[in-house]
Parts: sequence; structure tokens; C-alpha cells
Amino acid sequence: MAKDITTLADIVRTHGVSRASDNSLIEGERTRTWGELYERSIRVANALQAAGVGVQDRVAFLDKNSIEHFEVFYGCALINAVSVDINWRLAPPEVEFIVNDAAAKVLVVHADFWPVVEAIRANLTTTQLIVVIGGTGGDIDYETWVKSGATTDPGVESTSEDVAFQLYSSGTTGRPKGVMLTNNNFFVMLPGARTFWKLSDNMINLVAMPLFHIGGGGWATAGQFVGSSSIIVREMDPNAVIQLIEKHKITHGFLVPAVLQFMLMMPSVKEADFSSLQLMVYGASPISLEVLTNSVETFKCDFMQVYGLTETTGATTLLPSEDHDPKGPNAHRLRSCGVPAPGVEIRIIGANRHR
Repeated sequence: MAKDITTLADIVRTHGVSRASDNSLIEGERTRTWGELYERSIRVANALQAAGVGVQDRVAFLDKNSIEHFEVFYGCALINAVSVDINWRLAPPEVEFIVNDAAAKVLVVHADFWPVVEAIRANLTTTQLIVVIGGTGGDIDYETWVKSGATTDPGVESTSEDVAFQLYSSGTTGRPKGVMLTNNNFFVMLPGARTFWKLSDNMINLVAMPLFHIGGGGWATAGQFVGSSSIIVREMDPNAVIQLIEKHKITHGFLVPAVLQFMLMMPSVKEADFSSLQLMVYGASPISLEVLTNSVETFKCDFMQVYGLTETTGATTLLPSEDHDPKGPNAHRLRSCGVPAPGVEIRIIGANRHR
């Protein structure tokens, strides 16, 4: 089915029908089948339209990893609007800047972060509706809002060049910059990712890294592209991640080296069953040889390093699993960031600007 998917909306439209009874999302004790995710995304889409959100309008989302992220993400996609995920660690003035810079018409926020929004509400220049997940304080609570939406797919089509997801950079040279990722940005990458990450519809995917970051959001989208089940981690607890791998027989995951290091420090790691793991992807920061060696020995699965950035929709280089043997002939490559990912061209330029 994945070969027929060319936009983010196609993901939920396709799997929502062909895999309707299969689990799409699991977060704690909550689950959504693909059919349920499609139906609720449709309701979100129609509720957004009723709030005045049109083609390519922005919808801001402020929460930790959650099922609601995906409902809003795909709800936007179904009407060719743009989801803007906001870093929940930001201070109120920074959140205010992003919501206004994106010109978001609707802001969906979890009750945990309502104090942030309450502090800036009077300064939001384009936001017409504030929806609160799991609480009150905005214009309407999330569940009431979702139920208000019609159950018929609005049928809005999007093109490869339409913006689908907008993430904000760290702003190292000033204010954060909105990085506009199109459907084409994703779908130039996703078919290749299916091959080099060995993604399949029967994989169980660990979604533990922040979804407001291209690492977490891109990884989650790659798994959903093939129709997999995603296990969502809201609060990063290394011991809980170990338990989730065992409980759900997780096959694929993406983690940063610091999390791998903390997992190795947990007493429970020695007795845990990691036999279901097939691939662990890591990146976003350097990894020490000790942590990498111990991770390979402990989890006993393939490891792959990725290096990328938001503007490239994720991975630009890969260090493949065959180069992760500290005792093998390619051990020296462990200090490398790998080779260009499929479809990527890299040029190395010296200080004199020559190749």
C-alpha cells in the first residue's frame, strides 16, 4: 500500500481503510486503531474548517508526545492545512513569537501548558480559537471540539509542493526560523527510508523522541508511512522504555545517545528481553565508543547512526549497521558520520572554499 502514498493525508486515508482494525497508536493504556485515527482525524479536519482554517493555513500544537499530536497532524493534512508543532520547553515569549510568526489560526494546547498560553493569550494576533486537551481555560475542550466535527472526509487534495509540516529551528543566530516542509520533502525521503531502515507494516515502532523535532517527528512519520503500530512515549523514563520494548515486542526505535546511556545504567536492563528488537537508529549528538559498544552487546540488534537537520527533512548521512562492529575490520568508521543517504549529494569544501 505504501507505494501509492504520496502525501501525508494519503497515509491516514490509505491505512485508515486498508488496516482499519490494526493498532496505529498506543500511548499508555490508550489505543487508536488506524480506523479510529482516520475517523478522529476527519473530525478534527472538519472542526478546523468550521473554525475558519483553510488551505495552507497554520494550526499550532503545544504538547508532549501524544495521540492528539497525530490526530491534529493528520486533521490538518486532510484539509491541506499545516501543522506547526511547538517545543513545549520554550518560555511564554518564545511560544508567543512562534504562534504569531506562523500566523496560526487555531492553537491546540495540553492543559499542562495552559499557563504558558494564558500568559500570552492577549498578545496572539491571528489565533481565533484555543482548544485545550484534558482541561479547561481555552475556548473549548479538545474532546468536545473533536466530537463537533462531521465524520465525512472533507476530501481536500494537496500537491507535492504544498507545505505539510512546519517546525521551528533553534534560532542560533536570532529568532527561531520556521522550516516549511512540503509533501515532496517527505516523500523524496520516505521510500528510501523504507529500504535502508527495513520498515514494514508488521513492525512495532518506538516513538520516544520529541515530535516537535524532525528526528522524532520524521521517524514517527516513516513508521506510519508503511502502516506500522507506534508506541508513544510521553515522558522520557529510561526504565519505562525498557519495559515498553518487552511489553509491546518493539522492533524498531530511534533514540539519542544520552537515552541509550541512561538505559544501560538501569538495573532492569540486565534481565530484560530485547529479542524483538531488529534495528535501533541513533543520532542528534555524538556517541562514545563505550556507550555504543555496550548498546550493541546489550540490545543485540542492528544499529544505524543518522545525521541530518530540519531543513533536509531528517537524515542526510547514514552509518550502516555493518560498520558497527567495534572489533571488525571497519571499526575505524565508528568515528564517521557515515555515507550519504539515498538521494543525497555531499560536497566537502575546505577553508579556501575549494572542494
